[in-house]
Order: sequence, then structure tokens, then C-alpha cells
Amino acid sequence: MITNTMKPIFLTALLLAPVSATFSQVPKLVEKVVKQGSELVIPYEKYVLDNGLTVILTEDHSDPIVHVDVTYHVGSAREEIGHSGFAHFFEHMMFEGSDHVRAGEHFRLVTAAGGKLNGSTTRDRTNYFETVPSNQLQKMLWLESDRMGFLLDAVTQKKFENQRATVKNERGQNYDNRPYGLAEEAVSKALYPYGHPYSWLTIGCPEDLDKVHVDDLKRFFLRWYGPNNATLTIGGDLNVKQTLAWVSQYFGSIPRGPDVRPLLLPSPELTADRYISYRDHYARLPLLYRAYIGVKMNDKDRAALDALAMIIGQGPNSILYQHFIKPGKAARAVMFADHSELAGSVGIQIMPYAGQSLAGMQQLISESLADFEKRGVTEKDLARYKGSAVADFINALGSVSGKVSALAVAQTFTGTPNPGRELADIQKLSRQDVMRVYEKYLKGKAAVVLSILPNGLNVAPAAPDDFKADDLHGQVREDGYPRLSYHRGQDHFDRSIIPPAGQNPIIKVPVYWTAKMDNGLRMIGSCNHEIPAVTMTFSIRGGGLLAASNPAKAGLPMVVAQMLNEDTQHLSREEFSARLEALGSEVDVSATADATVYHCVSLTKNIEQTLALLRERMFHPKFSQQALDRIKKQDIEGLRISRTQPVNVANAVYYKILYGKDNIRVYGLGGTTETLNHITLEDVQDYYDRYFAPNLCSVVVAGDLAAAQANADLRFLQQWKVKEVAVPDAPAPEGRTEPKTIYYVDIPHAAQSEICIGDYTGVSYDATGVFYRLGLMNYMLGGCFSSHLNMDLREDKGWTYGANSNFNSGKFGGTYTAQAGVRAAATDSAVLEMVQVIRQYATEGISTGELAFTKNSIGRSEAGKYETNGQKASFLARMLAYELPANFTVQESGILKSLTKDEVDRLARRYLDTGQMTILVVGDKGLFLPGLRDKGYRLVELDADGNLKP
Repeated sequence: MITNTMKPIFLTALLLAPVSATFSQVPKLVEKVVKQGSELVIPYEKYVLDNGLTVILTEDHSDPIVHVDVTYHVGSAREEIGHSGFAHFFEHMMFEGSDHVRAGEHFRLVTAAGGKLNGSTTRDRTNYFETVPSNQLQKMLWLESDRMGFLLDAVTQKKFENQRATVKNERGQNYDNRPYGLAEEAVSKALYPYGHPYSWLTIGCPEDLDKVHVDDLKRFFLRWYGPNNATLTIGGDLNVKQTLAWVSQYFGSIPRGPDVRPLLLPSPELTADRYISYRDHYARLPLLYRAYIGVKMNDKDRAALDALAMIIGQGPNSILYQHFIKPGKAARAVMFADHSELAGSVGIQIMPYAGQSLAGMQQLISESLADFEKRGVTEKDLARYKGSAVADFINALGSVSGKVSALAVAQTFTGTPNPGRELADIQKLSRQDVMRVYEKYLKGKAAVVLSILPNGLNVAPAAPDDFKADDLHGQVREDGYPRLSYHRGQDHFDRSIIPPAGQNPIIKVPVYWTAKMDNGLRMIGSCNHEIPAVTMTFSIRGGGLLAASNPAKAGLPMVVAQMLNEDTQHLSREEFSARLEALGSEVDVSATADATVYHCVSLTKNIEQTLALLRERMFHPKFSQQALDRIKKQDIEGLRISRTQPVNVANAVYYKILYGKDNIRVYGLGGTTETLNHITLEDVQDYYDRYFAPNLCSVVVAGDLAAAQANADLRFLQQWKVKEVAVPDAPAPEGRTEPKTIYYVDIPHAAQSEICIGDYTGVSYDATGVFYRLGLMNYMLGGCFSSHLNMDLREDKGWTYGANSNFNSGKFGGTYTAQAGVRAAATDSAVLEMVQVIRQYATEGISTGELAFTKNSIGRSEAGKYETNGQKASFLARMLAYELPANFTVQESGILKSLTKDEVDRLARRYLDTGQMTILVVGDKGLFLPGLRDKGYRLVELDADGNLKP
């Protein structure tokens, strides 16, 4: 709660002992929140510097880490017409160095500190963040302050051009090269008037990115990146007094920027439906997208609209599920509400199966909404929404980054860090509120109606196009750019000196307990009270491996897992889901290559009811023909859709080349169109009856549940009867691939190409043997942002949004893979460059500096590995699955510390033989094939299923 009866308190300046005589100002405390009992609040202190910088601190000593977030109240909404993408572009430039930080040094320093970092841009804000061991906090504040106050002289034309290429690659990867990737861009242009800043995407338009000049970008920084338009939020294992001293030292001298006034724009209006459409090269099914005008993020109707979206279009109890998904008319039917600072929208998306028209889907949406009106909002509907929303709020607090993010967002958009209003709005919501917003925002209201039509299919739009964005014209805003000048802060200390790290924090792996039941079921758990929630997993060995016993039924493990999420003997899927949502719990089943996994998440107070539902799902499934037919139809269509996207095709075909296209490892889990069609209801029941056994099951418990209580709550598992089940080993590859061969798959018009280069290693997972050491060896080649592959292809060449490599394995041998999605026009050069980078690393090995970097980065990152319940559960599951000794992390630490250059180089020479590696390229062959001819490689064309093309 906030002191002084929930109102901010304004105090005189705190008297802090300065670390030196360099302080130009002392932070002023203006607001403080303390937690009372078990209430759902994040304790914090809010300060303001004289230059306008808002500082928020929240202490959390549960893990030896800190999270630093700098949020600037500027996103794409502050861009001018014809200059879209500036905010996101500048996010990239903020990682390219400043006066005292060389280009690439930001990533290197944070990674070497054992931390993680990134940035993100939305319509309304841009943020930069780092999670590091707590002894690295001073260094993070130095880094963030240097790019806030000392950036522009380090912005060069070369860096600018490089990041322009990277941003364009990002757009290609995330928008242009994906099915339905341009849907939001099309809808935004039609929903908002020309000139409204939401009428373009944050990523920007290609033509705007092409014409932007480096000086334009500098003006953007000067206008919006002042400390008075920023919030610095720090959370975790910190000392408040020392942190404030560092904040004052590093940020206090940065001059205040231009004043920033709130941007107020009228809500967009639609007087009639606007019909638009476009052809999609990657889509296999058409898509109908209806978009209505919604509300802003802090509007009083936000919670009610979110609840309405859930009731009408989310989950098996929703109206749309019952009208579209359950009867098999559509592969996707969803409703969602999007809330931004200036405006909001409500969307309905329907992806119909073949044989259904978009006009028919439009009519069925109207009928679905009419049915909703008749039934209204029930108390169960409201309980579902409130239970899920409150649980989401609590689970988000399971990490220090989640706490910091909640504080930063609330401060940026409400003026106070306390996010309590959002939770209060959820808890006081009534049925009448939900019906009121339906009447206000949906019933009879006009919408933008987008029809996405797959290329090559004779599919008609829902109605003829009747709108073009160019029909409207807006007014250019004046945001004060002409009057800007750059003023660097004047320090009284040497900012070029990188602050030293403090004393290394003590890192402790989770304390855990183990148990074993008489039926062979093994258990492992760890108790903590950081949030009142528990995560459990129940893993049954088998999964995709069991398809080896009958390859004609490949895909059965995945189908069975999906069927286990349907009806049970006592509850329909709808009833089961409603109970879970009211509890704010999760109980779902999935299949992996070697296991079937029940995943369970619950608030501590609801664990008994949640486990009762788990027990029902685990031991009393009800397999129906109707559910099986629907699931098979969805899976088969999913396989077909995946064949249109380069990254999906590459991932599938690559492993078919490595293992052999008939090896059960590559299709046992997901199956093929043919094998899925062969699966019967009897197959599903037989698989469940035969292979689900306690002697194959491992249980992991992590969270707010003591060992004694966990064992008591899970006592029902003792009734599970032992079965003799033979789980087969995974078959080895069918043969070596041909050396010096480039395989390729043609996807015409692909905006990007996907490249995979690698080999089958035969090395199985181990925590302290060869596999662990291979990960260390690969770190500087492709395992981190500062790796050779990423720095060469992304930072130097600008061909990709990211390039990486990794060794991947389980119990039956694994692979090495280098991968990148690259600009189509640079594909041929990128293939040859990737091979050269790998070959050079294998030949020359690692440098002594890179070896030191590897040791520091990996060793220090241990501090953040056990923070959340999910991380703890993953750690414990690995211990159980591979029977790791209790001190294996200590052994890993010893191996890391004693790692030598000779050992790394020896591993690189042995496992990085490019002459034996498989090379696969998926993209538009017309753009890359000519450049790969006469390069010493045999060129072999495959289809999207991995078959040789004649």
C-alpha cells in the first residue's frame, strides 16, 4: 500500500553520503509503497532528479540479481508522416555505442557480466533493459547513462547503414516472410485516419526506412530521449542508498531535454464497414479479420472489454469456439482486445477450412454475436475471467523483471508506479459492465473487414474492396524538431573508466527433496515462498520414440496428448476449462520427442482443486470420434501451412537430410498427412492404455509447497498400476550426407531465405562431459550476440536479423546447427560466408580474450538461472531425467574455470568439419542459385517434403 492513505508523500531531499564530490543533484523521494500482510502490491520507492528523470527502486533479495529498465515515453506514435519506423530504428542505434562505450561493447560488457539484455519498441514507449548479477549494477547504470547523455557523437553513417539493413531484415523475418504477416499493417491503415500515428506499424514502412537520413534520426533522439521523458526502474538484490548514489553520479549531470506534452488525438470513427483485401504468398487458408474501435489502455472500460473478448472468443467455452472450431468450420476463431495509449481496437479473426466462404464466415460472426446477446454474461463467465486475470497478475511477479516491468509501465502511462488500479478494475467487474461495453463497442458498430486470400486459390473476399487509405488526408503535427541542439553533460569524474564489479554474490542452486513411490514413480521438488504459486510437471517417457513401434501411425503421440486436453469421463472440455480458469490454474498435456508431459500451474490456495482436475485428466480421459476428427483435421492443415514458410520448411527438411527422410526421429512426433489419416480412435485408447505407466513417470514440484504437503497432495499417484513398457531407442541416421553439397528448396517470392549448416555429432547430452564442453566451445562461434557468426552476418554485413549456432542433444545423439534467416538478395553470399566463418573458427580456434569472455559470461550467468518457478522446475527435471549428481553444477564450474585454449581448439577441429556438413537453403532460388554455381558444390533441389525434385 502507499503510505499516507494511498497518496504520494513529498519529502525533503535525502541526506546521502556521496561516493565522491561529483554529485550535481540529490534524488528526491516523492512516493513510497510498502507491503502490508499478503496484499498484492509491489513495494517500491519513487524518486525524481532535478533534470526530470524518474527513478523507481524495488528491493527483492530472493535471488542475487538485479534488473535495470530505462523506459522512454516515446514510440512510433511520435513519428511524423513519411518517417515511420524511427522509434524502432533508434532502439537499434542505442546499442551501437556512445562516447565512452565502443560499438558492440554494450552487448559484450553485459554478456561478460553474466547478464541478458535487450530493448523493445511499441507504439507508445521504448525500453532498454538488463538482468545481471547484483554485483554488476554500477556498470549497468554507467552504460545506460552514457547512451542517454553521450550518444550522438558516436552515431556514424556506417553504423546507421548497418542498422538500417538489420531493421529491414527484421521486417522481412517477422512480417514480409510469414503467412498473414501483413494483416496488422493493412488493418491499421484502414482503421485509423491518414496521418494518425497508429496507421503505420512500429517496424515502419520499407519506403520510409529507405529514405531516412542519419541526421533525421539524431533529431529524433534530441527531441524525445531527454531524462525528463524517461523512467529508470531498478529491482532486485540492491542497496537503496548505494543505488541512489550511483544514479545521481551517472545520470545527474545529463541536461534536461525539451518538454514533452501529452499527445491527445480524437478517437477514430467508422461510420460504415470498410472492406479491404490482399493476396498472401505464404497463406494456405484464407483469413477474415474484423476490427472495431476499442478503448485506450487506461480507460475505465478496459477490463470489461478484455472480459468480453475472453467470453466471445477465447478458449473452449467461448462463443466462437462453439460456432467455428468445435463443428470443424474453421482452424482459428478468436477475439482479442488491444489497448494502446491513444486508442484501442477489438479484433475477430476467423481462418476457415476449405469449402467455407469468407462471406459465410462474416454471416456466422453476426449469428454468433446474436447468440451471445441471447445468453448474456453468466457468473461463471465472470469467474473465469477474474480467476485467470488475477493469476496472470500474480505469476508475472515471479521474476524481478516482471515486477520492474509492471512498475515502469504504470509510471510511464499513469504517472504512478502502482499498478493496483488494473487489478482493482478486474476484481470489481460486473456482468452488467461486460454487456454494457458489448452494446457500446460491438453491437451494430462498423468495422474494418480484411480478407486475406491465398495466392493460387480461387477464394473470394467477404465483400468487394471499397476503401483505400489514400482516400483520406491528415495534418502533419509540429513537435518542435527545428529548435533542437545537442548539449552533453559536464561530469566531475572520469566517465571513460568502466566501473568495477562488486564482490561476487553467493549463488545457491535450489535446495531440493526427492522421493520415490512403490510403483516406481520418481519425484523431485523445491520449496520457496516468493509468490503464492506452484509449478508441477508430470513427464511420462516415450513420446515420439514410441512411434518407432508402428511408423504407419506416426503422429499418434502428439494426437494422444491433444486428445487428453479434451473431454474427461466426468467433465466436458468446456466444464474442465471453466473450472481451471476460475481457479486461475493450468493443466495441459503436450508431447515431445521422448515424453508426454502434463503441465500444471496453480496458486497455492487452489492447489487441492487443481490437482483434483489433474487427476481427472490423467486417469479418466474420454476419447471421442468427434474430437479425434477435429484434431486430425487441424494437424493435417497445420502441416500444409508449415510448408509455405521458409523457416518451417528449413527446420523440417534439414533434419530429414541429416537423419534420412524415413527415420522415425524426424516424423514420429508430428506425423505426416498420410500417417495422421490412418490414426483411429482405437489407436488412441490403446496408446494410452499401453504406455502410460508410473514406472515411466517423473514428477517435478517447484514453488510455494513444502515437501511434506506435496507428498500428501500427490498421494493419489500411488494407486497408479505398474506396467511393463519397452521404450525403444532412437534410431541412428540412415547414412552420411554427400559432402560438398548444397541442398535447396524453392519458395518463389520469399522475402528472406533460411540457411541451415551442420552435422549429426552422435554426442548425447551430459552435464560434465563432451556435450557440456561443446557448448563452451561454441559460445564464441554462435552461442551469444557477440559471437563470430552474429557479428559477421548481422553487425558487419547487415544481411540478417540474427545468426547463431548450437549443439543440441538428448539421450540418443545430437546435432550441430548454424542457422540464419537472411535477406533474399544476399543469400548466396551469406551461405559462403557462414561456411567460411565456421571453417576459420575450426582452423584458428578461440583467442585468449574470447576464452576469458566465455568463462566470465557463462560463469556469472549462473546467478539468474534459478529465479522463477519455471526455471527451478526445468533445472530439477533435468537432474531427474539424466540422473545428475547433486554437485553437478559445482563440477561444471570447475570444468569452466579450468578450460584451456588447447581444449577448445581441439574440440573445434574435431566437430566443425565444414567439408562434411549438410548445407540447406530455403528461399527464392532465382535469387541465390546463380551465385552458388561454380563454387565447388553440388547443387541438389528438394521439395518442401525433402524429396528429390526431378
